[in-house]
Amino acid sequence: MAIGTPLHPRTAPLCRSHDWRQWSGYLAADSYDDFVQPEYAAIRHAAALIDVSPLYKYRVRGADAVGFVNRVFTHDLAAVEVNSAIYTPWCDSDGKVRQEGTVFRLADDVFQINAAEPALRWLHQNAHGYAVEITDRSTDTAALSLQGPRSRDVLLEAAGAGVKELKFFHITHGEIAGAPVTISRTGYTGDLGFEIWPAASDAVRVWDALMKGGAPHNITPCGLKAMDLARVEAGFVLINVDYISAESALVESDKASPFELGLGWAVKLDKPHFIGRSALAAEKATGAARMVVGLEIGWEPLERLYAQVGRMPDLPLIPCREPVPVYSESGGQIGRATSRVWSTLLKKYIALATVERRFASPGTHVDMEVTVQYERQRAPATVVKPRFYRPERMRA
Repeated sequence: MAIGTPLHPRTAPLCRSHDWRQWSGYLAADSYDDFVQPEYAAIRHAAALIDVSPLYKYRVRGADAVGFVNRVFTHDLAAVEVNSAIYTPWCDSDGKVRQEGTVFRLADDVFQINAAEPALRWLHQNAHGYAVEITDRSTDTAALSLQGPRSRDVLLEAAGAGVKELKFFHITHGEIAGAPVTISRTGYTGDLGFEIWPAASDAVRVWDALMKGGAPHNITPCGLKAMDLARVEAGFVLINVDYISAESALVESDKASPFELGLGWAVKLDKPHFIGRSALAAEKATGAARMVVGLEIGWEPLERLYAQVGRMPDLPLIPCREPVPVYSESGGQIGRATSRVWSTLLKKYIALATVERRFASPGTHVDMEVTVQYERQRAPATVVKPRFYRPERMRA
């Protein structure tokens, strides 16, 4: 049975919709009210506070910490400065992605790994021969994601001037309401944002301080549905939706490499050996067979399909995760669309899709399957880079 996160005493009374999701054995609010748009609007126009405590959090420390994390991750962790973060995949021996997430370098020999799915057993399996200690801090540490153009103002109210100059993917340490916290300039919305990491026992008072400090900035408790909408607009892939973890994939074709996911920039083949390096080096030489792309589905052709049956287009206002086929203009299936949503901000129907490489160039015309009045149809779409919306303030 799922249990509440350390923030449940605050999130439960606020969740008037009773719309909960089970995430890693915890209850997380999908939306607090019946309509998700006000929560999404807070991400893009004000400040949103999201409980992401179900994330797995692992601490690696010891004399061989750098060598160990460099073995298990594709990115070069030795090049990461103390109090900096990095985004990286980690792969199996065939170069297929098990997960991707952020890693914090908290000291010369201390790292924090943040993952959406369990990874402790795999970390221990690969730690043989390394002088490291790996501890699971998942239940001891809460996590709050503060996102939106006013998020910095909220933190200045709650945490003081120490966050004013915090750079993108950097970390600082301070206090909120007297509670020690780690603050990272990270997030999953493609907007200006921060993540706050207090002890679980301090989570409620940190939430209260952020809500109080954020009141003048229209801070809004936000559920996972609104965050999901924002991450699709930002073009961020989601595990077991836009790709299947190599750990749980039932067939080989479900697995994906970092190059297929558009994460080739996070594969550092010039560093010492790491898990999956040989396979990834070979794939880089030949090129990935498939690529994750963005799709923009044309409005007028879509409207005509619905008009034929006397209906207005019925498009998802929260991301639909049921995969549908993507076809070439000549008719053959070339891939699948995985996350798709009508973006009220962009006024576009957008999707993340995996397609054969020869159809992955921006500007390529393809068709995406849609169901109109119980019949399968094909809606024209254009391939674009999978970054539909990433404002400059995200990195500013």
